[in-house]
Amino acid sequence: MPRDQRVPAIRAAIEAALAPVSVSVEDDSARHAGHAGARDGRGHFNVEVVSDAFRGLAPLARHRRVYEAVGAMMETDIHALSIVARTPDEAG
Repeated sequence: MPRDQRVPAIRAAIEAALAPVSVSVEDDSARHAGHAGARDGRGHFNVEVVSDAFRGLAPLARHRRVYEAVGAMMETDIHALSIVARTPDEAG
């Protein structure tokens, strides 16, 4: 997918899968240009997700839910994904 469509696609996938109260997606690829993992054109992204879907889940399970949401994009468009996943209560 074109690079300028990645952030909206990641946001849409997370919104569809997790019905978040809030979600932010930041493309951090420019900071990683030139290193081995970025050579294939996939990007680095930071996501912060606040969702009731995380209630009762350990941090690893929350991250798995986000990875499941972005699905195949991990193979085609995302090289690295930094995740902050909280419930509405934790977001304060």
